[in-house]
Amino acid sequence: MPAKTESKTKPAGDPAAFAQAAECLRTLAHPVRLRMVQLLLHGRYTVGELAEDCGVPDNVASEHLRLMQRCGFFTSEREGRRVYYQVAEPHLQNIMDCIEGRFLPCARRQSG
Repeated sequence: MPAKTESKTKPAGDPAAFAQAAECLRTLAHPVRLRMVQLLLHGRYTVGELAEDCGVPDNVASEHLRLMQRCGFFTSEREGRRVYYQVAEPHLQNIMDCIEGRFLPCARRQSG
């Protein structure tokens, strides 16, 4: 007697949406960018502040920020001569929660 098969409900999937998601995830997949996301989830920062914390030159930090801004992760706001970056994509918190829970469990307990 053949085994009874269950009817499965497949989640919706759109190849174009998955391609866009993969591109943005590739953009995030860099240690400096992940640290920038982590910092910006806790407040606004200038390029110089982010560069100093991440240990990279300002021009390198600017390039990282530009790439992530292009994915819609961040916005920038000029105040006088300073430009402040902040998170525009609230779902970044979920991604960072996953990363911190898996790779930085001690840091997560301290900040949470």
